[in-house]
Amino acid sequence: MFETLSDRLTSVFSSLRSKGRLSDADIDATTREIRIALLEADVALPVVKAFVAQVKERARGSEVSQALNPAQQVVKIVNDELIEILGGETRRIRLAKTPPTVIMLAGLQGAGKTTLAGKLAKWLREQGHAPMLVAADLQRPNAVTQLQVVGERAGVAVYAPEPGNGVGDPIEVARRSIDEARRLQHDVVIIDTAGRLGIDQEMMQQAADIRDAVRPDEVLFVVDAMIGQDAVTTAQAFMDGVGFDGVVLTKLDGDARGGAALSVRHITGRPIMFASTGEKLEDFDAFHPDRMASRILDMGDILTLIEQAQKTFDEEQAAKMAGKLTSGENFTLEDFLEQMMMVQKMGPIKNLLGMMPGMGQMRDQINSIDDRDLDRIAAIIRSMTPGERQDPKIINGSRRARIAAGSGVTVSAVNNLVTRFFEAQKMMKRMAGGMGIPGMPGGRGKAAKTQKKGKKGRRVSGDPRKAALGKADAETAPSEPKQGGVLGNLGGKLPPGVELPPGFDPSKLKLPGQK
Repeated sequence: MFETLSDRLTSVFSSLRSKGRLSDADIDATTREIRIALLEADVALPVVKAFVAQVKERARGSEVSQALNPAQQVVKIVNDELIEILGGETRRIRLAKTPPTVIMLAGLQGAGKTTLAGKLAKWLREQGHAPMLVAADLQRPNAVTQLQVVGERAGVAVYAPEPGNGVGDPIEVARRSIDEARRLQHDVVIIDTAGRLGIDQEMMQQAADIRDAVRPDEVLFVVDAMIGQDAVTTAQAFMDGVGFDGVVLTKLDGDARGGAALSVRHITGRPIMFASTGEKLEDFDAFHPDRMASRILDMGDILTLIEQAQKTFDEEQAAKMAGKLTSGENFTLEDFLEQMMMVQKMGPIKNLLGMMPGMGQMRDQINSIDDRDLDRIAAIIRSMTPGERQDPKIINGSRRARIAAGSGVTVSAVNNLVTRFFEAQKMMKRMAGGMGIPGMPGGRGKAAKTQKKGKKGRRVSGDPRKAALGKADAETAPSEPKQGGVLGNLGGKLPPGVELPPGFDPSKLKLPGQK
């Protein structure tokens, strides 16, 4: 959603990196580009004016003029101001001292309230709570049925005493749901209210009546992040008519310009508490302003990536695999398939790579990645016998043809997988051997200690004449006895025309002063 804004800001900052000092003209040009980038991203004009004024004021201060790297300091200022506009810090749900905690959802029809109710319930269940969904949207056709289906998928209870489709009193349903939650010992109640295609007095009055009947601990305004500037108008109308404590952004995975996320909090003064980034129930998490600012500035979101890995990977399996690699055991296709399935559980590969710093410059290559390639690889491996997975070297031509037919791919695809696996296996073995890196298990340092220390080689003089003499001596050394005494001083050879008597050993000759 923030791709266009991220690209514009990245190009603005890249032009500053070559400057040792920033003049007032440089600061004015930079803030002008930032203003254009924000306006193109559909950020509300009052927000843009306040943001640019704050950045310009800090950029002209001492923190930039005295910085060793002014460009990096400007990036830091923009990052800080983005975090401030997005809310400053993560806002958590206020839990009631006496359960149940009541959460009421409000917003326009089509914003995704019903699906978001299921996502929030699943998220709370993973946090250790026992939530219950309440079907108080009795106007929209099949809204009650949709909530029941979503609740079943999320694994949470749904309170739906009325069939909906215009039948029933939503205020009475909401009131009775609190008693039902206490009876069944649910500690969180999530009330899904009705929306409209536009803001009208009837909708506002019904939402206000439900609020007065249940006295919710949190009223969350659900807003579609793709509607642009109109999100600010809608949010302000709900703020005046019903009032809310926090904002939930949906459809952040869309291709719209995303100005609503940067505008709603500044205009209403209410923090963004949650964000929905996909259609699946798992595509939902608390909103972190600092992480969103890092993504916008193409600095990655490593913390979210680590959290997803911790939720997906089983610690026992990860420790077992790490021990297998460090001990030097064979890395088999079974292990490869297991690791690939774990990575796939974390979400689309494009999203995971997008959380890495600097990946905005490789966006086209990342968007070309197809997750179905992983499914094809899994099909190829699952078409192998257990013996073939353990020892791929036994996979000959006929076996490869059988595997290709069983997985619905070509023989060349099987060949590519086996070849790449052998390369990965070699890399794993090198990693297990330490590759000569100090401190790595099985490294060369350990092997070097066990090896016998070799003899010191002959030193070669820098003088060409002495080097030639030493080379001639080395050539005759294996066949001739070691010369000592006088001949040792003569390089092991007699002058031309001089011969030794038969049986005379010059090495035994002792000169005065020798021991």
